[in-house]
Amino acid sequence: MRAAERLHGDDTTVPLLARGGARKARLWTYVRDDRPWNGGDPPAAFFRFSRDREKSNPNQHLAGWQGILQADAYGGYNDLYREDRDPGAVTSALCWSHARRKFFELADIAGNVSKGKPAHQISPVALEAVKRIDAIFDIEREINGLDPEARLAVRRELSRPLVDRLHVWLLEERAKLSRHNKIAKAINYMFEKKGRWQAFTAFLDDGRICLTNNAAERALRGVALGRKSWLFAGSERGGQRAAAMYTLIVTAKMNDIDPQAWLADVLARLPDMPASRVHELLPWNWKKQSIAEAA
Repeated sequence: MRAAERLHGDDTTVPLLARGGARKARLWTYVRDDRPWNGGDPPAAFFRFSRDREKSNPNQHLAGWQGILQADAYGGYNDLYREDRDPGAVTSALCWSHARRKFFELADIAGNVSKGKPAHQISPVALEAVKRIDAIFDIEREINGLDPEARLAVRRELSRPLVDRLHVWLLEERAKLSRHNKIAKAINYMFEKKGRWQAFTAFLDDGRICLTNNAAERALRGVALGRKSWLFAGSERGGQRAAAMYTLIVTAKMNDIDPQAWLADVLARLPDMPASRVHELLPWNWKKQSIAEAA
């Protein structure tokens, strides 16, 4: 994973048993998924547990790593982007799904109706923003799986003009609004910090970058579902064990492997496996062996 040129990063809450009740701890995930740009490395995810959401956590998780980090605009990643970082600055690539979501919530007619709000409260500016962003997503769906050079060529021809026009239009609309207006806040999400727009538009200059951070969000989906099935992590050590198990299970699923079958076979073979051959049990290597044996 640390050899990856690009990683997706995200985190979510997990209850941790504490004196007097439960407190919010975190599970972090970092995902390598090069399939959108036809990369050769197999997909994988690793998870880490922490008692809090301090910036020291991603700093520790990615110590010594340099590449492209696709994530949301959480400030805890900011130390990774510093020019004086050792071994060098990480490149930030922000998620357009997060930006779109803020406008979509203000343009969601069905959502307003379900909440008992009149449909006329829908913001026409938000609706127009969603349409403009969706046009960029439409282009991305057509180039998914192509090589970086092909993706970049299409983006320069088709996506960049749309993004440039969106940039001008958003700034014009923001100038008409109070800074406390919900639409202004949605627009500011893309501009308010130095380098924020540059991080959103990094995909226009690198064919390896995805438009969204959905790969990390998919990796965390099992954690969200799991919270409904178990009460809490009983201790910090228990949280670390959960992170280890999520690492194994999610990585197996990403490689289209049944986690239960894989783990059953690995646990049976591991006691007699020399340390020098343990890499043969990694999901992608195990899958190749299974296909070869079946043939």
